[in-house]
Amino acid sequence: MTQEGGPRQRGEQRRGEELRRHILFMAKDVFLEAGYERASMDAVAARAGTSKRSLYAHFENKEKLFLAVLGLVRELYLGRLRTPDAYSADPAEAVTLFCGRFLQLMTWESQVRTCRLSIAAAAWLPASSRAYFDAMFATTHERLAAYLVEHYGMGPEDGAALAEDLLGRTVLPRVFRTLLNVEDATTGMPEDDALAASVDLPAIRRVVATALPAAED
Repeated sequence: MTQEGGPRQRGEQRRGEELRRHILFMAKDVFLEAGYERASMDAVAARAGTSKRSLYAHFENKEKLFLAVLGLVRELYLGRLRTPDAYSADPAEAVTLFCGRFLQLMTWESQVRTCRLSIAAAAWLPASSRAYFDAMFATTHERLAAYLVEHYGMGPEDGAALAEDLLGRTVLPRVFRTLLNVEDATTGMPEDDALAASVDLPAIRRVVATALPAAED
């Protein structure tokens, strides 16, 4: 199987959904390198190795292309994040590792650059920053809140409030420092087995232990 964005045999062409996804991966690189304002459809077509006619057949303008790129970023991010119950059968440890994984992903160099890009693009395309926030922060909060409601017997409002508190205390300070270049972003693909080396899990466990009520039997 040909890898996304990889070389292809002479005469072999991408079509349909395969071409669309290839364009999105290439467009993501163009937007990250040039920024939303300076990126052009010409540059994306050239990077993707396709014609402008094919590009416009899939995306009628730069705005819709950029929003579709953020949709791709959301898909990839949520696939890597998963839900708290994927991390441990023990609820407190599941919450700890979920928060740690969120922190690991959000301080990854590629994600930091994407976040900065979305912030910068907000001046020209407010819908993009809202889409990014919904994908990275709102959905993460929803997943954690739903887990807390299910495993700790609390109501939706209490679960939402506790999830916001936990993410605010365990994740956001370092994310903010990284976005401002006060702290370096991590390089390399953020793999699950590198979680303990990427984030301070003992510190997260302490916050979780003091914040969570006793789990429901």
